[in-house]
Amino acid sequence: MKISVITNGISSDYETCCKVMNETGVKYAEIQNVWDIPVESLTYEQAMEIKRLNDKYGIEPVSITTHAFAGIGVMDLEISDARYEKHMNLLKNGIKIAKIVGAPQVRAMPFTKTIVLKGFHGSDKWNAGGNKAWPKFIELFRPIAELAVQENITITVENGFNAMIISGYQCRQFIEELNCEKIKILWDPANALYYGDIAYPDAYNEIRNYLGHVHIKDLNCSIIEGWVDIKNIGHGQMAQYLDDIREALERDGYDGYVSLENIFRPEGGDFKDGYYLDIKELQKRFA
Repeated sequence: MKISVITNGISSDYETCCKVMNETGVKYAEIQNVWDIPVESLTYEQAMEIKRLNDKYGIEPVSITTHAFAGIGVMDLEISDARYEKHMNLLKNGIKIAKIVGAPQVRAMPFTKTIVLKGFHGSDKWNAGGNKAWPKFIELFRPIAELAVQENITITVENGFNAMIISGYQCRQFIEELNCEKIKILWDPANALYYGDIAYPDAYNEIRNYLGHVHIKDLNCSIIEGWVDIKNIGHGQMAQYLDDIREALERDGYDGYVSLENIFRPEGGDFKDGYYLDIKELQKRFA
């Protein structure tokens, strides 16, 4: 496996990111936001500038990490809607950016979470909206899967705090029902801690065969009280799982990327200070 970083966790200025990555011995970039512009909204000229900087500093892009299809409730959307088409066009532009800079993957988000997906013995009506949200989710994702096949590119889908897929179980269910070899899971085990998912062995064993990319961060959280507190890697609730996850990835021959998602800002510091602390911890555990 190889260490990568989400670049805007260092700086919104891409050349600054490249310099800091060189300084800290990281050559693989996950590109999500550049010059304060979401990557799916970049122009051809901006993508070429990223390619120029990558060539100058020896950086290899590994993912164009779009926010296409984030923040939309599945029951409020149809494939024919203008909003669906808008997000599909953002994803298509993300794919164009990926091909310009040479990234093998593009991320799409899995819409917005519906709290109760399935109900039984009456709760299907009163709590789960007729059990309609999950089938609708799969239906809405089929054109995305078709696009991945047409463009011959891997689209990774991330489990998220507020997404239709959160746990390892839901990730596996999604992949198996969608049944498209070009769709993989971008696994962020820390996101699922908020809902009590056990990162290892439970979640890992669900997603191990469908893994396209990994995000690592650390945090403490409470769903009861409704808060998340980002911590230096190895100093939060992920700490107990990190060694087991690394060993499992090595044992299973995972040859992809493990990205630092640096959203840690230490007391009295900024996000770049958080990056310098976190990259050392990630490299120590996963390099």
